[in-house]
Amino acid sequence: MSDTSVIYVLNGPNLNLLGVREPEIYGRDTLADIEQRCVTAAGEAQIVFRQTNHEGVLVDWIQEAREKAQALIINPAAYGHTSVALHDALKTLTIPVIELHLSNPAAREAFRHHSYVSSAATGVIAGFGAAGYELAVQAALTKVRERA
Repeated sequence: MSDTSVIYVLNGPNLNLLGVREPEIYGRDTLADIEQRCVTAAGEAQIVFRQTNHEGVLVDWIQEAREKAQALIINPAAYGHTSVALHDALKTLTIPVIELHLSNPAAREAFRHHSYVSSAATGVIAGFGAAGYELAVQAALTKVRERA
């Protein structure tokens, strides 16, 4: 793999509160801890790691990834269950897209069972806590290698 590979890791609303928000569900790792795990898992690839509470900003970053990334990992958080805009933005990508959730939405409240992101994603990783990010980076790297 070229050291020019870029993987975007985008995080949606309330994920800036990881480590303090419902740790029994989301764990005690902070978003900074998770970012470091991603950087380590990526090896020579570059990680662009971002978080926002604003849906339109996520759309802008997805559109940016069209030109700058070889893969995209997205933890849409609650927007996964509500955002057609994220779905539509993700459908414009020709790079691998991995949807990621710390918890397993299918094992939670009924309103979390549907994701607008899933149908636009190459694959989904859910329920492994912070380790899911490392799994997502590994999956993204595999998909990038397959496309090379």
